[in-house]
Amino acid sequence: QVQLVESGGGSVQAGGSLRLSCAASGFPYARHLMGWFRQAPGKEREGVARIYTSTGHKYYTDSVKGRFTISQDYAKGTVYLQMNSLKPDDTAMYYCAAAQKEYGLASGKAYLDSVEYNYWGQGTQVTVSS
Repeated sequence: QVQLVESGGGSVQAGGSLRLSCAASGFPYARHLMGWFRQAPGKEREGVARIYTSTGHKYYTDSVKGRFTISQDYAKGTVYLQMNSLKPDDTAMYYCAAAQKEYGLASGKAYLDSVEYNYWGQGTQVTVSS
């Protein structure tokens, strides 16, 4: 049974930091995209960052570049999202997602569209106050 379990959300003031974790189980961790998405009330789900487990290749949406860092502990099957310099606009429910990519990634493609992912966690709330 596939499970993605997020943790690490919370409430911080603007400028603060949080580290989200996503523990994956129930599928082979290799050759998978692991992504972080977020959804604020009344807004569409947005891809934030992703990593390809086998190569460590990363991609970020423009609004978080330089502030957020995605990483992984391959042995533990866990993906992290370090979020620094948080802004009120970062307030959202954050979701971890996974998608199998057996033959690697197409060059230059973002892979931050939610329709490309078929496994999802339950989400963890991040609230940033001004």
